[in-house]
Formats: sequence, C-alpha cells, structure tokens
Amino acid sequence: MHENLFQPLTMGAIEASNRIVMAPLTRGRADLPGVVPNAMMATYYRQRAGAGLIISEATGISVEGSGWPGAPGIWSEEQVEGWKAITRAVHDEGGRIVLQLWHMGRLVHPDFLDGAPPVSASATTAPGHAHTYDGRKDYEPARALSVEEIARVVEDYRKAAQNAKAAGFDGVQLHGANGYLVDQFLRDGTNHRDDEYGGSPENRTRFLREVLTVLIDVWGADRVGLRLSPNGETQGCDDSDPAATFGAAAEVAEALGIAFLELRQPGPDGTFGKTDVPKQDDVIREIYSGPLILNSDYTPEEASRDVADGRCEAVSFGRPFISNPDLPQRIARGAELAPNKDVPHSWYGRGPEGYIDYPALQEDKVTA
Repeated sequence: MHENLFQPLTMGAIEASNRIVMAPLTRGRADLPGVVPNAMMATYYRQRAGAGLIISEATGISVEGSGWPGAPGIWSEEQVEGWKAITRAVHDEGGRIVLQLWHMGRLVHPDFLDGAPPVSASATTAPGHAHTYDGRKDYEPARALSVEEIARVVEDYRKAAQNAKAAGFDGVQLHGANGYLVDQFLRDGTNHRDDEYGGSPENRTRFLREVLTVLIDVWGADRVGLRLSPNGETQGCDDSDPAATFGAAAEVAEALGIAFLELRQPGPDGTFGKTDVPKQDDVIREIYSGPLILNSDYTPEEASRDVADGRCEAVSFGRPFISNPDLPQRIARGAELAPNKDVPHSWYGRGPEGYIDYPALQEDKVTA
C-alpha cells in the first residue's frame, strides 16, 4: 500500500530508502550523570532503522543548552563513544540517521546550570513549568546573550557537529523549532533585540544563518538539515507575521543549499499542540527548492496524499514510531498500527517499558 511512500529519496548526500522519516522524539533514557547514550538506546534505534531516515532525539550541544532530564548530549568524548554504538546499530540494519542539535535557551531551568540563569535572544521568561530531576518547577527569567556570547554559542554548535561526525552519523539537523533557542531568535515575540540580531525578519534570521554556516563548514551543505515550526505559538514563543519570518528563514535555507527542511505544523485539531494559525508550507515551498519534510498528526493516508500531490517529498512520523518500531513495514502491508500508550511516563521514563518492548508486526494482524 501507499507505494509512493516507498520510493527512494535523495536529500543532498543522504540516500533514503523510503519517504517515511522518523521524527525527533525526546525519550530521556541516557545514562546519568553524564547523559551518555547507552545500549538500550542502541536497541531502540536499531528497531526503527526501517525508516527512510531517522532524525535522532534532540541532543544537547552543551551543558548550557541542555535542560531535559535524561536527554543525551554530544559535548563529551564519553557521549561520542555512546553514540557510536547507536549509529553502528542503525547502519548494520541498512538505515540512515542524522543527529538533531539542540540548545534549549530560556527553557533550561537554573537547576541544570548550578543556579545560573538560562540564556536567550532577550531577557524573557517562558510560561509554564520546566521538567527537572526534582519535578516540575516554574521557568525562571532568562538573560539576553551578548554579541560576544552569541559567537561562542555558534562555536558550541560547530564542536557538536564535529562530535556528531566522529560518532558516525550521516549528517545533522539543526533544531530551529518548538520555542528553543534558534526559534527564540527567529520570532518577534521572544526576540526584542535592537542590534543586528533583532528587528527585521532578516536580522532575526542572522543567528540561524550563522549556525547553519558552521554546520556546513563541518559537514557540507548536503548533509545538513533544519527543523522549523512556522505556525502558531509553541512553549510561549510566537510571532506576529509568520509568513514574513519563516519566509526569511526559508530564504536562508535556500541560499545555503541545505539537504532538507522539516516543518512541524500542528492544526486546530492537533493531538500534541493546536493552533488556528495557517500552515506555512505553501509560503516556504515557493522559496525553498530542496526536499521538504512535513510533520504533525499525519496518518499514512494523508502522508501518501501529500507526497503524491507534490506538497512534500517525505513525511516524518513521531508518536506512531514509539509504539510501532516497524512502522514502514506496517504501512506497506496495510497492517493495523499499534496504539500509543499515550502515557508521558512511558515516553520519558528511565527503563525499557514503553521504549524497546513494543512488538514487531505479527502476520495475523495484516489486514490488507
């Protein structure tokens, strides 16, 4: 079924065997205290290597940028060694995997920073609560990065990209979505700067451009991707003119010739984030000519339709990959998809339950 989802896709230098992409999924299983990738994570990714491309869970580029319990990092040699086993496991199954590079900005609670405030584009405070090792706590005010500090953060991205290459990934994706640091610079609701990094959409994309440039220095443009969330508020991060802002971001992606662009676009009936703000892929499609991956609440039927119609080249699935490690096989054979437990403790828990214990497809469950 859905044969068009099983055509190969070239994304720069990355050759995907199909157009079913595994979206980045934070799962919180890295070993403590150094948030080091482990053997259980290798099993998890190996089980899902049938995806045309795996985009790894969001991975901290530095201590400063990491604020989710158990989320892995890529700043230490020990972390690099842990990731090597994961990339090897995926490659042994014939899969492809890129590392998503993450700086959480103002969404890092001071508990992760020995009490220091988080950093952001401007001195703002995120709404809601942070997840910490001691439970949920109110977010605290962030301080604005100075121009000199911005240059240092850009170099942190460069080092993380170098470490990702040493760990054996097929490329990297910059996390520019979901209200994290890059997004905080992009949107005028969180970027109140009056220097070269603030004001116009072109200025607000400067940080994005500088980070992508150093990733390209390390990997080449043909192995660098980007994730954006161009419609609606996310974690308190919003914009007054998303078409202008994300049109400018698409112009950066086009000018630099990156390998692929992924868009997370919830709708009014989304199950994980809802918004009435129109999706922006039609605006972005007019600007960015490379492979476009769409995401958020897709069914296999909807994915097949949008690929067939040329709206996108691939679709990334998130939660369905949690409970269906062999999701592409299930879609190909018309099998029923296993329901996700929809229990956050199994999404972010520490052990194998709800992580590597979902069974593969059974022959008697094939329905078409």
